[in-house]
Amino acid sequence: MSLLGNLVSQVARSAMNPDDAQRNPVNQRIDPRRTGGLGDILGSVLGSGSQAGGYNPQQYDRKPDNGFGLDDIIGGLAGGSQRGSASSGAGGLGDILGSVLGGQRSNSGFGGKGMLIAVLMPMVLSWIKRNGGIGGALSKITGMGHAEQVRSWMSTNEANENLDPNEINQLFDEREIQQVAARTGANETEVRQGLAELLPEVMNQLTPNGNLDNEVEANEEIDQIINQLSNRLGTLK
Repeated sequence: MSLLGNLVSQVARSAMNPDDAQRNPVNQRIDPRRTGGLGDILGSVLGSGSQAGGYNPQQYDRKPDNGFGLDDIIGGLAGGSQRGSASSGAGGLGDILGSVLGGQRSNSGFGGKGMLIAVLMPMVLSWIKRNGGIGGALSKITGMGHAEQVRSWMSTNEANENLDPNEINQLFDEREIQQVAARTGANETEVRQGLAELLPEVMNQLTPNGNLDNEVEANEEIDQIINQLSNRLGTLK
């Protein structure tokens, strides 16, 4: 069963939507700020839970990894030519992300904010893994003076208190931020804002019970997604 399934599938669907670049364009002038809930960039990508089909941050209905329209997503990017291989047992959240990112890589044009968040997803998951998994990552952020924010992310009934995008370089390498900006067409301010909003929501979804009781499961899912991405893209280490 998947912890990140709702989040990954919604991001993937937004990223592959042909209207994404027009509806949520990147490289816009924004004032970086510490937001609440889904925030400015992530919120524009995922929409509101009150809308039909919108994303609900407190919706923790866990489903099988391959139960999020993998065939539809991959088929939409590959003209249906990869549906057979996806259905044969290779399906998973990393395959969904890999298909979306692989399609973006082969496309000379830039996407919108949906594609920006899709590119940031493996960056966030890799950071969590490098810092000792979800427990170690949360401890590090707490030790940096963000205990109240961490508490809100783990809460099952309150909105996230997101990180300050102006402080995101304390967690993520400036070179990585620049690479994402170059790849997506977004400016670096948007990349920082996206990270400051996406990391809290990933943590929120990985702690559905408001604690670390499922830490092993969460770390295993992160490893699985990264491994699937590695196999599909051949670049993520």
